[in-house]
Amino acid sequence: HGFLMYPIATKGVGAVPVTAAETNMTTSVDALLAAVTEKTKIVFVANPNNPTGTYINDAEMKRLRDGLREDIVLVVDAAYAEFMTGQEDYSAGEELVRAGKNTVMTRTFSKIYGLGGIRLGWCYAPVDIADVLQRLRNPFNVALPTQEAGLAALDDDEFVNACVRHNAETLAWFRDQVNAIDGLIAHPSYGNFVLVEFPKEDGKNADAANDFMMA
Repeated sequence: HGFLMYPIATKGVGAVPVTAAETNMTTSVDALLAAVTEKTKIVFVANPNNPTGTYINDAEMKRLRDGLREDIVLVVDAAYAEFMTGQEDYSAGEELVRAGKNTVMTRTFSKIYGLGGIRLGWCYAPVDIADVLQRLRNPFNVALPTQEAGLAALDDDEFVNACVRHNAETLAWFRDQVNAIDGLIAHPSYGNFVLVEFPKEDGKNADAANDFMMA
């Protein structure tokens, strides 16, 4: 289970996406390393992961980076990092970027800041990779109003803290409500979303739920 944009972006540049199996809905470092071949150029890891809501700790992330060839770029998608409060064995990837040459951490304003509509994000990367991104990006800069909105969001710590608290409270409530419904399983999540597992029984499966909500 992974973010759909990874294979889309991969195919968009003529490359072939390769997936790796999870263990208990959690990214498996062993499976990722086993999937690497001489043709591998980039490894994408969402941490926490979308849509499972699970994460891998700092030690496992370091083991992944150490197990990859130096010429392979590791992209750590930390879109949901702000929701990882109280997890002392987690960091968004900054240390990996500082420690090596080929690790990139990406972040977004779409989640904790609620600014998905302005399509704004950023990355922390080695200078040589940042230089390549600068030369490959679209010729027009991010619009000035978008930049201003992003800067204003960064100054609003009160809003961020309130969102973190609200998410923690409502996520627990939502899981309880879903798990009280016979046949449904709301898995634990470290993001601002919950993965719900439906039974395969006709009339109670995910397709039936979708049809009900779309009616």
